[in-house]
Amino acid sequence: MKSTALPPVARSPGELRAEVAALRAAGASVALVPTMGSLHAGHLALVRRAAEMADKVVVSIFVNPTQFAPHEDFDSYPRHFENDRASLAAEGLTHLVYYPGVGDMYPEGFATQVSVSGVSEGLCATTRPHFFDGVALVVAKLLNQCRPDVALFGEKDFQQLQVIRRLVADLDIGVRIEGVPIVREPDGLALSSRNAYLTEEQRARAAHLPRVLARVAGRVAMGEDVGIACREGIDELFEAGFDKVDYLEVRREADLSPVLGRRAPDQTHRPARVLAAAHLGRTRLIDNMPVQ
Repeated sequence: MKSTALPPVARSPGELRAEVAALRAAGASVALVPTMGSLHAGHLALVRRAAEMADKVVVSIFVNPTQFAPHEDFDSYPRHFENDRASLAAEGLTHLVYYPGVGDMYPEGFATQVSVSGVSEGLCATTRPHFFDGVALVVAKLLNQCRPDVALFGEKDFQQLQVIRRLVADLDIGVRIEGVPIVREPDGLALSSRNAYLTEEQRARAAHLPRVLARVAGRVAMGEDVGIACREGIDELFEAGFDKVDYLEVRREADLSPVLGRRAPDQTHRPARVLAAAHLGRTRLIDNMPVQ
């Protein structure tokens, strides 16, 4: 049954474990939705899917400093905890919010790092080499602190999703990782907390990103040369007013290995995605689409 009351908050690993233990003692299964807050409809789609997969839903809100480089937007990243909690209450499906502080996650003397090779290489890691080590570290901690039956992540951050899947498999964490399809605006732009940085003019230009990805995916699916389709897609983004394109590539979904040339007929059963990261002003947008 849905409840529109504000969900209770656990602010430390000890409080989280105690709350989850009580849920399990009552026979409930638990789903975890890790977020950095500033919740939008994409996050709420994760919550709704989580409620379908488990009896109780825990949402974590933590802006993780280890995945930000010194020049990035950690200090200015939008933080609206009370609004986020109210949004979760309105949805009526969240049973607990986990809201730790930086000192709770990384206490004095913390000295451990987590690194996942292979799927973490290239793409976003080329310009953000620190990022996936920080993601792997915080996700490993969140999964160990909560120990859910399932954890849900959006497919917009597709490389991140594959890093987490590799992490969980390699470390035998015993949590099911569920990817949830991208939620988009009516004009196709993938929902992101960083969309709030866009000016009105940049927001209009941003809608070209999903359109270009869709065209590239269609061309590759029809057997056109991947390199040519991607290069022309990059040209389209610059023509649409993007200031910088970090990458636009086609990768196999399972291991994120590059797809080059024309896909041979025996490769069409191996799912692939077109992935891109591009900048409008100070805003970096990422998106991806499957090659059908």
